[in-house]
Amino acid sequence: QVQLVESGGGLVQPGGSLRLSCEASGGSGFTFSRYSMSWYRQYPGKERELVATISVPSNFTNYAHDVSGRFTISRDNAKNAAYLHMTHLKSEFSGIYSCQAKRKDSYWGQGTQVTASS
Repeated sequence: QVQLVESGGGLVQPGGSLRLSCEASGGSGFTFSRYSMSWYRQYPGKERELVATISVPSNFTNYAHDVSGRFTISRDNAKNAAYLHMTHLKSEFSGIYSCQAKRKDSYWGQGTQVTASS
């Protein structure tokens, strides 16, 4: 079993930046570096949609079209953590952001609220 805890969300003015963190933990034998990590966002009443992924073992990154060039996903395997650095935020990016760890199974965090508003 893998546990994920997100942090770093909040209220920011349009054009501002936020850095989300996702800290992972697990039982005996848990190896964070074996899991692909992704960030998803969810708008009220909508399904979760993929924002960014960082794969293993290549660390290849992939982004949704509307965040490409604005958001950067990264990971620190020594800290069992993944990050999403969001810049030039727009109001339409507001939502609940959740991280996912995936190997054979998928695990989810509880999410963190991001609001870009003046």
